[in-house]
Amino acid sequence: MVCEAGMRTQVGIIGAGPAGLLLGRLLSLNGIENVILERRSAAYVLSRVRAGVLERGTVEALEEADCAERLRREALVHHGLQIVFDNRYLRIDLQALTGSSVVVYGQTEITRDLMAARESEGSPTFYEAEATKIVDPESDRPKIIFRHADRDQTLECDFVAGCDGFHGISRTAIPPSVLRTYERAYPFGWLGVLADVKPCSDELIYASHPRGFALASMRSPTRSRYYIQCPLDIQLDQWPDERFWEELKERLGPDVAAHVTTGPSIEKSLAPIRSFVAEPMRYGRMFLAGDAAHIVPPTGAKGLNLAAGDVRILARALIAYYKQGLTDLLDAYSTQCLTHVWRAERFSWWMTSFLHTLPEADPFARKLQEAEFAYLARSKAAQTALAENYVGVRH
Repeated sequence: MVCEAGMRTQVGIIGAGPAGLLLGRLLSLNGIENVILERRSAAYVLSRVRAGVLERGTVEALEEADCAERLRREALVHHGLQIVFDNRYLRIDLQALTGSSVVVYGQTEITRDLMAARESEGSPTFYEAEATKIVDPESDRPKIIFRHADRDQTLECDFVAGCDGFHGISRTAIPPSVLRTYERAYPFGWLGVLADVKPCSDELIYASHPRGFALASMRSPTRSRYYIQCPLDIQLDQWPDERFWEELKERLGPDVAAHVTTGPSIEKSLAPIRSFVAEPMRYGRMFLAGDAAHIVPPTGAKGLNLAAGDVRILARALIAYYKQGLTDLLDAYSTQCLTHVWRAERFSWWMTSFLHTLPEADPFARKLQEAEFAYLARSKAAQTALAENYVGVRH
């Protein structure tokens, strides 16, 4: 496929995160040629610690990709979630309220499974290949200019899929006169710790405390993931493990804290919290998917699930084009995706506003949060609305 003039494929995919790898897999299984370009090394991609709560639609997408064998064996099924508000406890029964549940399986493991499948099928992936420009996305032969092995190369495609994240180049291919962006930055971040200790609960616990939000999560029965809300200007060395565990227990409350097992962190990071949407998600023959088009606060566990939803919709559209010559699904891609995106943005904003302590918050703001919790605790309709949004919409 490689020659001095460059390469030619049907679908050029920028980014080898879960979105790009999943799209490539779904296309390959349907006989559609694709090439993935990833600016980082494979080892770096696998080192990223990310989301782990999967909606049913995401699991179905991995099943369609024939990449769910290990997930079925190792994933943790959660039928509910818990909310702690000033030491008052409420369980949201996802299964009873919606007939569905969520699955905990780390993004790193999804990436590993998709990488292994791609290597087995022999589809080309170029790591440490940085896409620098998308040329002529409005034409029927768009090109991706990328740098690999110390030389500039060209990949000519029928279509380009921009799965290169918030900081990637794909979104810049949409002219400023066409592109519209919507953004909200939050004045805090999440300090996260990964530790090889038993989780404190069989379900995720979302805690709202006057000192700030906390989340008790897990990756496996022996690996826990915990977060606390913190200012954006902290330094990680200001937060040794002992201080983190002490603050976490305070925010989770005594009943939960009694079950927290502490231990040395194997990863510690600070993540900013933002909401972002780019419209449209299609320009000519270039399509945005995942974080390249939208970012949600992690409070609603929607980021990876939205990306998988985008990919599922795009894969169906491309399969219909190549197998049946149909373009209607391609034409509807942006509108269809954005309907789901804005629903997830609203839910994630609501969860974030409800559970976090804003730096400028006054007693009135806290009273509103208390009223929200009280309403949620006594209203099955409110609990159902939360549960429906949490388990997600199938794409």
